[in-house]
Amino acid sequence: MAQQRLPMRKIRDVLRLSAAGLSKRQIAASLGIGPTAAGACLRRAREAGVGWPVPDDLDDAALESRLYPVPTTTTKDWRSLPDWPAIHRELRRKGVTLQLVWEEYRAAHPDGYGRSWFCELYRAWEGRLSPTMRQAHVGGEKLFVDYAGTTIDIVDATTGEVHACQLFVAALGASSLTYAEATFTQTLPDWIGSHTRAFGFYGGVPAMVVSDNLKSGITKACFYEPGVNRAYAEMAVHYDTAIVPARPRKPRDKAKVEVAVQVATRWIIAKLRNIRFFSLVELNAAIRDCVTALNDRVSRHLGASRRALFEALDQPALKPLPTELRLRRVEAVQGRPRLSRRGREALLLGAARVAAPGAVGADHGTHGGAVPWRQSRRCPLAFVIEPQVHDRARAHAVEPPPLCRLDAGTHPGPSERDRAEDIGADRDHPTREDASGAGLPRHDRHPEARQQLRA
Repeated sequence: MAQQRLPMRKIRDVLRLSAAGLSKRQIAASLGIGPTAAGACLRRAREAGVGWPVPDDLDDAALESRLYPVPTTTTKDWRSLPDWPAIHRELRRKGVTLQLVWEEYRAAHPDGYGRSWFCELYRAWEGRLSPTMRQAHVGGEKLFVDYAGTTIDIVDATTGEVHACQLFVAALGASSLTYAEATFTQTLPDWIGSHTRAFGFYGGVPAMVVSDNLKSGITKACFYEPGVNRAYAEMAVHYDTAIVPARPRKPRDKAKVEVAVQVATRWIIAKLRNIRFFSLVELNAAIRDCVTALNDRVSRHLGASRRALFEALDQPALKPLPTELRLRRVEAVQGRPRLSRRGREALLLGAARVAAPGAVGADHGTHGGAVPWRQSRRCPLAFVIEPQVHDRARAHAVEPPPLCRLDAGTHPGPSERDRAEDIGADRDHPTREDASGAGLPRHDRHPEARQQLRA
C-alpha cells in the first residue's frame, strides 16, 4: 500500500524540528505522525538538497515538486513478449512441447526470454484461464460425449401430446468443436445413432471416446474394469476407436463436455425456449443453426473460433470414416446382449443415418421425425417401419425408411408363431364372440380384443 503524503505544513515543521536537533521519534511524537513518515520526509529532503530554513523562492508547490518529483516513464521490457494464445494452440498438437516452442521463440528472437523465465511467464498466463483440473488435450485424441440434463419439448400435432426430447452433446478435446442433436430417448439405438452422426459431422473418428456411465453404453461402472455394452463395443471396433468411460462420480474427467453441455443449455435450449416444435426434424434444424453460430463464435481468451481451431488442430489428426463394416466377436460380461448380432449389424450399417460432414442432427429415419413410434403390431395406431435394404458400401448415406399406418392394407400379417397360438386357442375355445355377437379374427392380438374376450 502506498504511503500517504504529509501536508506541506507538517513537512516544514519536520524540517524545522530536525534542524533544532530532535530525533525522528521525538519529531513524530511532537507532530502526531508516525516515525516512518518523519524519516521518509527527512530522507527526501536530503536527496533533494533542501534544508532549514527553506529558501523564500520555494513555495508549497515548488517544495512539493522538489520532494516528490514526477516519476519518469520507463519502458516495461525491451524484450518482445511471446504470443501466448498461439503458443497455447501449438502445445495442443501431437508431440509439441514447451521446450520446442521456446527454442523456436529464441531462434526468432535471440534477445528474448530465457527458458526458465519463458516457462514461468507461460504458466502465469495459463493460470488466468481458470481451469479447475488441468488436462492436456492433443488434437484428434479424445471426443467427450454426454446428454444434457435439460430437455426440449416437441408437440404431437395430431394428439397434442408433449414429449420431452433429450439433447446429445459431443465436444472434441483440443478445439472444443461442439456437436448437438435432439433424440427422443437415451436408449441404445439413439445413443449409438448419435455417435455415428457425430462422427459424420466431424468428418473423422478420434482415437478415444470418453463417455458418461450411461446404462445404454456402460453396463458396469468401475474404476478398474468398466463393462461396455456389447453393441457399443462393436461400434468402437467398426470405427476403430476406443471407449474410455469416465470414473464414477468424477465429472472432471469429462470436463470438456460438461462445459459444452452448459454452453448448449445457454445457447441452444434457452434460445429455443419460446419456439414450439412439432417434429424432431424441425427441432434438429433449429439446433443446427444454433450449433453453427456457436462454433463460429470467436473466443475471448484464445482469439479464435472453435471451427478455426478444429481445422488447425483436430481435423488433420482424425481417422477417416470406415467404408466397410468391421466387426469382431465381443464377449458379453454378464447376461445376454441387449441386441442380437443382426440388430447390431443393422444399427452399424446405417439404421441410424449418419449426417454429412458439417451438418447437425439427423432426419431420424427410425422415428420419422414424429412422436416416438412403438414397433408393435398389437396396437392398431402404431407406426410400422417397412423393411429396408442397407448398402454396405454406402453405410453413411442410407435414406431413412418410410413410415406407414398399421391398417388392413399394410398389416404384415400373423407370423407362424401367432398361427400356432391361434390353433391352440381354437382347441380350447371353439367359438369366441364379443358382446355384440360378432366373431373376432383369430389372429387379432390387440389388448382391447383380449379385454373383450375376458368379458
